[in-house]
Amino acid sequence: MTPEAHFEKLGLELPPAPTPLGVYKPLLLDGKYCYVSGHGTVKSDGSLIIGRIGQDMTPEDGKIAARQVGLAILATLKANLGSLNRVKRVIKVFGMVNCVPTFEKHPFIINGCSELFAQIWGEENGIGVRSAVGMGSLPDNIPVEIEALFELI
Repeated sequence: MTPEAHFEKLGLELPPAPTPLGVYKPLLLDGKYCYVSGHGTVKSDGSLIIGRIGQDMTPEDGKIAARQVGLAILATLKANLGSLNRVKRVIKVFGMVNCVPTFEKHPFIINGCSELFAQIWGEENGIGVRSAVGMGSLPDNIPVEIEALFELI
């Protein structure tokens, strides 16, 4: 099955592709590589999931928020590439978690996005290298921000 078919099978809804709130591009194409800027927790209605892990949100809530960031990244890919089928594989995911200083399960949170990508592109092409780190804060008090690098077909 194609990535688009996998997405349809999951029955998920993409949020609107986020527009930059600063001086940057949401996506940059360089040959066969597609760099995606840090994305936040944009929901289908355009609002944001907000809160800090360990203070306002549970780790499980954070994982759901990371999945929503993955959906926002997919929305940007579709808006700029026309189809998820143009993506060959995930190369790298860099996840930032807005959390209290004592929180230690950053990879668990970012799995929300990584698991989504594995469902879309399969385990061979949907899982790349990854970093998951904690932050003292993130813009607008979102719980998760993720940037990614993809290889194109």
